[in-house]
Amino acid sequence: MALKKFLKRKPYLVWHVRDLAHLSNESIVENVLNYGDFADVKKIISGLGINKVAGIFYKQIKNKRVNYRPKILNYFKAYFKKYAKLS
Repeated sequence: MALKKFLKRKPYLVWHVRDLAHLSNESIVENVLNYGDFADVKKIISGLGINKVAGIFYKQIKNKRVNYRPKILNYFKAYFKKYAKLS
């Protein structure tokens, strides 16, 4: 719920979505990592936890179609490798 309130204050992060109530955590993570600044990233990490955000990110990049821009993909691979504790 807190993440959806956060997105209401920053609608440019999910500019293509009309109904924020049905937005999944996966979609929130993807949009914030792609379009947000680092303060936005820290907000979703504090809301979901770094391991959950990293898990969502790694699950998304395993798909055949990846929606992350190359620089974003490279940065967060390195960031989560350093800071997340995934098993």
